Amino acid sequence: MLRNYLKIAWRNLIRNKAHTFINIAGLSVGLACSLLILLWVQNELEMDAYHKNSSRLFSVYERQYYDNKIVGQYNTPGLLPDELKKQIPEIEASTGISYGGESTFRVGDKILKMGGVNGGADVFKMFTIPLLQGNAQNALNTPVSLAISNKMAKAFFGSAQAAIGKTIRYENRKDFKVTGVYQDLPKTSSQQYDFIMNWDAFLADNDWAKIWGNNGPSTVIMLRPDANPALIEKKLTHFLDNLNKNQKKGTFTEELGMQPFKDGYLYNNFENGEFKGGRIEYVRLFTIVAIFILLIACINFMNLTTARSVKRAREIGVRKVVGAVRSVLIKQFISESMLVTTLAVVVSLLLLVLLLPVFNNITQKEIALPFHLPAFWLKLAAITLITGFISGSYPALFLSSFNPVKVLKGTLKLDTGTTMFRKGLVVFQFFLSVVMITATIVISKQMDYVQSKNLGFDRENLIYIPMNGELIHKYQAFKDEALQMAGIKSISRITATPTGLDNGTSDVDWVGKDHNVQIQFTQVSVGYDFVKTMKLKMAAGRDFSKAYGTDSVGYLINETALKRLKYADPIGKPLTFWGKKGQIIGVLKDFHFASLHEQIQPLIIRYGEQEGYGNILVKTRPGKTREALASLATLAKQINPAFPFSYTFSDDEYQKLYQNEQIVTKLSNAFAFLAIFISCLGLLGLAMFTAEQRIKEIGIRKVLGASAASLFTLLSSEFLLLVIISLFIALPVSWYAMSAWLRDFAYQTPMHWWIFAMAGGIIIVIAMVTVSFQAIKAALVNPIKSLRSE
Repeated sequence: MLRNYLKIAWRNLIRNKAHTFINIAGLSVGLACSLLILLWVQNELEMDAYHKNSSRLFSVYERQYYDNKIVGQYNTPGLLPDELKKQIPEIEASTGISYGGESTFRVGDKILKMGGVNGGADVFKMFTIPLLQGNAQNALNTPVSLAISNKMAKAFFGSAQAAIGKTIRYENRKDFKVTGVYQDLPKTSSQQYDFIMNWDAFLADNDWAKIWGNNGPSTVIMLRPDANPALIEKKLTHFLDNLNKNQKKGTFTEELGMQPFKDGYLYNNFENGEFKGGRIEYVRLFTIVAIFILLIACINFMNLTTARSVKRAREIGVRKVVGAVRSVLIKQFISESMLVTTLAVVVSLLLLVLLLPVFNNITQKEIALPFHLPAFWLKLAAITLITGFISGSYPALFLSSFNPVKVLKGTLKLDTGTTMFRKGLVVFQFFLSVVMITATIVISKQMDYVQSKNLGFDRENLIYIPMNGELIHKYQAFKDEALQMAGIKSISRITATPTGLDNGTSDVDWVGKDHNVQIQFTQVSVGYDFVKTMKLKMAAGRDFSKAYGTDSVGYLINETALKRLKYADPIGKPLTFWGKKGQIIGVLKDFHFASLHEQIQPLIIRYGEQEGYGNILVKTRPGKTREALASLATLAKQINPAFPFSYTFSDDEYQKLYQNEQIVTKLSNAFAFLAIFISCLGLLGLAMFTAEQRIKEIGIRKVLGASAASLFTLLSSEFLLLVIISLFIALPVSWYAMSAWLRDFAYQTPMHWWIFAMAGGIIIVIAMVTVSFQAIKAALVNPIKSLRSE
């Protein structure tokens, strides 16, 4: 029986080639898109969930209450991990983690930069990081212990076995002993690092981390198997009360909380000290998009099958007369749907193989098709069955319900309900397409806004050179020599990057301060010529200058900080920072030193010409950047031979702030196009069928004098009306959805009326172009051919 079903289904597919092509093309593209998205979603959900102790691992976070607001952050005191383990017995292991970026290592003549972290002795006990060489119990138990990845071991020593016990030079100032070599971290680890340095080494290099009032590293704990997380969190809440002496009831208090470690990747946005969204929002968004695209493809199948029902009416009537029961007919039509879906799945897998490299490039992932996993084939089979059933269920129920008497008499007509249902499906298809087009326009416009917004400084031709080795001690010599080179306009220094200032303090005092209000100031130190190099605007006063010996205790503030200080005439007014008394020498016009997701915060800039860390800022002349870089590389090699010359462009650093949004922009553009493509395939199929059904009517109208233009209007007006109805429904929904998305940005592009007009215009034009080809073709048919058999 099944063989018979498949044989009839295959004959029907071959007989109606255009109808079959449209169905398979629509379904295959929809399936390919949906599978791509679902592979990405699965990868996102798997991030950081591979640790064997995952259910017992928790990140500790901090809630700060000050200035009438609650701020949440992962930054915690450097002494917290050991104190938690000491004071709370239910905590089996703990570690601080400090992500230090890239560091320079040397073995013999080989010098390489590697990215790594500092971690406590419990790291290998807590996390699933298999050791290839060394012992997990003592791999990080001394200040000179260093665990490295297999990749780093091969790069320096040739193999993991050869690396163990060897000495490696760090930043040309300290020797470490390789006490462990671990397997390269899986791609499902949100943080990729090639070395883990002992935690005591971090504390030794960073005295500020030994003070309870200072935050910086993150803290991760592992509970005992029998521990109750809810009870532990209660113990954490006021854990800092007796440790942080900066706490003042009513002005500044801190509380601790904990979050499952694996959730940190997806749920990392804070609002009022609580977790609210993060990457999980994009996971949900694209899951919905995957469902929508597949739904649009299924709607195409249902629409085209029910539209062509009249063509198969006689077949159904005859089969019913000779004894076919309805259940048999339903099985037949479901079999046809399953066959089409199976063919579409095969085509979609071919599309997946072709599209996956491009998709990985856009999403910055390394997703592979898991053909070797039985679970993948089971999921694919489930998707095939569900898609085939959804696509074929309504047509099967509808076609099998035909009255054989009416069919064979030739009096069968589609009832109003059936026609309205089909039109409703078209409206729903284009509703989804309009929402996706509008979202694409708004997201692209916000990204354009982000790219073009005046940040208050000039990021063009601005280069950051990390200060390390001899550059720290010979910065002035480097600056003097570099300023003589062609293409160099100005040079300064800063302890962070201009778009990454996140170090805050409330230890600031001034005349008239309300001590009942605790204000958090962002702080950074800079060198001479900072304002000139950054092309910042002064609202009052001046930049740091060698001509003023008192500038070592001078401070620059931004306009937002001035509003909080409430000085009417700020220049020369006293300001005490970290107990160091000084005065304000300049007020900078507000500039953005973080992402546009955040409001500009109060900023204090202190003198730091002699600081021992940070970045050199180099402003090059337009068109001379390449020449300047070559000269700087030569100079850096002379002054700092133990370190490879490295640099980043300011614009590249700025782009990193919006990596997620840039990925979303590219994906939304692609998926909106594909949703429209699939919808238009269905519209084309319906237009073909409508023209075919009305061929005799068109012939009679032409004989009676109807023009080609009037016939075109007749055939296309019905579809245009459906598209317009979809617009009226979709545009308010789009406005609401995109308003919610934009609320995540403190600075956002306005949603002008023309955005929605453009989305409507685009969909109308695309729909009419799709329909017009078939409508014009039908309108130009010779009426003699269509009426010959009458």
